[in-house]
Amino acid sequence: MRFTKMHGCGNDYVYVDCFRERVDDPRETARRVSDRHFGIGSDGLILIKPSKRADFAMAMYNADGSEGAMCGNGIRCLAKYVYDKGLTSRKQISVETRSGIKHLILTVKDQKVSEVQVDMGRPELTAAKIPVRSETERAQNVPVRIRGRDFLYTAVSMGNPHAVVQVKDAAGLDLARFGPEFECYRDFPDRINTEFVEILDPETIRMRVWERGSGETLACGTGACAAAVAAVENGWIRGRSVTVRLAGGELKICWDRQSGSVFMTGPAATVFEGEIKF
Repeated sequence: MRFTKMHGCGNDYVYVDCFRERVDDPRETARRVSDRHFGIGSDGLILIKPSKRADFAMAMYNADGSEGAMCGNGIRCLAKYVYDKGLTSRKQISVETRSGIKHLILTVKDQKVSEVQVDMGRPELTAAKIPVRSETERAQNVPVRIRGRDFLYTAVSMGNPHAVVQVKDAAGLDLARFGPEFECYRDFPDRINTEFVEILDPETIRMRVWERGSGETLACGTGACAAAVAAVENGWIRGRSVTVRLAGGELKICWDRQSGSVFMTGPAATVFEGEIKF
């Protein structure tokens, strides 16, 4: 199986061109290629497929083999792949995902994609639709006690569910201690991605993320969007645009007032290509 390893802000995935390759068991393939000791090493597997509704389709699997609905960093890299490989010559493309069709604008330098803007769609704040078990319509600043520590979370879906938690020191947080507990907390019937957010100034936040099915990752595009939405809703930042600083780089997030959509802009990079036998 031919593959390409790519990353967006350090959030790395193994990409397979399903116009040319066949993947019979994507869940098991995701588990095997993601293993950082015995496989290629990644946060998951992304399949690039034909679509009848858009220019391309994306199927995304986490490192544990579970299928995700959407991946913000992953879809930017998909855009770079299809342009750099000559599957399209267009600088505006559409991609079908499990959370709907996403529209992307590609920035090209020296005939290669360097940056991609993604219309991530409208955030979902209704608890039942995220889904989150909640006594109120929105799960905003919900108190929870995890491993003896009190937190407040705000739930947002950007095609997949997120719990955004403000902390004073994101870098110093013991994420391995609290992340797994949040992921499987009783409020979240489908598990949850958790973003721990530190406010640096009225336009900048620092974020660490624990992704369901993958653990801590260097970045999460949908998580950065969810964090920005929660920051606006809770009045943590000024305006509706924010720079999100992640362990693997920075993303620019803008929640457009007119359309209601959240726009994410960030880099995409190719790491290496190869072939693996099963």
